[in-house]
Amino acid sequence: MTNILITGANRGLGLGFVKKYIEKKIHLICTTRDISGSKELLAYKEKYPDNMEIFELDLLKDNAPLTLANFIKDRPIDILINNAGVGSSNQHFQAVSLNPWLEVLKVNLIAPLMITQAIIKNVKVSSAKKIYFLSSQLGSIEDNNSGGMYIYRSSKSGLNQVVKSLSIDLKAYGITVVSLHPGWVKTDMGGANAPVSIDESVEGMIRVIETTDIADTGKFLNFHGRELPW
Repeated sequence: MTNILITGANRGLGLGFVKKYIEKKIHLICTTRDISGSKELLAYKEKYPDNMEIFELDLLKDNAPLTLANFIKDRPIDILINNAGVGSSNQHFQAVSLNPWLEVLKVNLIAPLMITQAIIKNVKVSSAKKIYFLSSQLGSIEDNNSGGMYIYRSSKSGLNQVVKSLSIDLKAYGITVVSLHPGWVKTDMGGANAPVSIDESVEGMIRVIETTDIADTGKFLNFHGRELPW
């Protein structure tokens, strides 16, 4: 059975992946910062006890990658979806301050690479060998025509650079590394005015995951599979 690891699986797009993948009878390893508060995720675990595991993981803690690696042990991870992420308020020029910026960078940029480092051996021994990072078109430098959003934009621009380097460093192992833009989605972060539903976004991203391979490594794709400018 295919093993898929999804970080930040308790809500939004992460939970959307769980809902779609659990129907495919794929084994899911899901992380959440607070298991007791992840009621929808726990409900899926109760319904599909043999197809799902939940692991409590706080990406702000320095030992998070190591504890995750110890939990997974030597099991292969066919697909790693680095989904967990946070936004930030007060991102216009005069309002940016250090601590909120550092927290977003740690969760959105640093933690995904540290997790990938910690479990890369599990990806190497899998059949699919695929890693996907949920980025954002807001991280595109070429596409930035409106300014602002310094904290979130910089975290996703940095993540895209991580993806590009990983795609080069891991290509010899046959590992596909792709940066995914889910669209502007109706989530807690995206808001109620967003034009794309969680189902639409996740269904599109799963199609991209299923159809991309090593020939696509290092690309920045949206949920329709269209390549975006860096």
